[in-house]
Amino acid sequence: MKKLPTITTEIGRYFLTDRIREEVDFSASAQSRGVRPPPSQKPASPESRIVPLPNRESWSIPPCDLQAAIAGRESRRHFTAVPLSLDELAFLLWATQGVRAELHEAAVLRTVPSAGCRHPFETYLAVMRVEGLEPGICRYLPLDHSLVLEREAVNLPAHLNAAARGQCFTGQAAVTFIWTVIPSRTEWLYGEASYKVITLDAGHLCQNLYLACQAIGAGTCAIAAYNQALIDDLLGVDGDEEFSIYMAPVGKIAAVP
Repeated sequence: MKKLPTITTEIGRYFLTDRIREEVDFSASAQSRGVRPPPSQKPASPESRIVPLPNRESWSIPPCDLQAAIAGRESRRHFTAVPLSLDELAFLLWATQGVRAELHEAAVLRTVPSAGCRHPFETYLAVMRVEGLEPGICRYLPLDHSLVLEREAVNLPAHLNAAARGQCFTGQAAVTFIWTVIPSRTEWLYGEASYKVITLDAGHLCQNLYLACQAIGAGTCAIAAYNQALIDDLLGVDGDEEFSIYMAPVGKIAAVP
């Protein structure tokens, strides 16, 4: 097992400040040295199964009053057995990581802000009940607005529950969003100053998920407490160059018992 670094309160708080920006030599960043940026989307293997998603021109999503959505925002941990439609899933994915414009290889404008327009996240989905999709692990391809089937999963709810440290509602949802981070995308521009802004960026996309759920009669609950090794293994990521950073189960809202 890899030896974990020693973390102190002082170190943790230091990285929440912006003092490190005064110490970073940005002239030595990968960008400044002329290194090409990492791809803004993790590629899918040529033999992968790709599922195109409905787009804004074709999906059937009701309008949502933003003021009402903000006022009604809360974490939901009780879900019905009603599946999400593919339209609804496409809408949630667009709301959290949808592409508005591709400016050039180092800048893709999306529906959420990201420091330096670096967008270091990949969106994985643990699919349990989505119309038109088999249960399993999928990944969103935002540049293509498509899904790639990463792997079939046997007894997925049980794996999720274990990985989420017994938070069983993760396996009772219709789909659980699991975001990974590829730090090199942000490090290319900001070096050691990347880590504060990466965590801020994660908050942006999850809040958009909360608000988008309001439009479709669904709910979600942000989760930052999970077993890192179990989640990374479930997704098939290496835990170093790419690792899970945030989770959020989504389902139709059930009455609280």
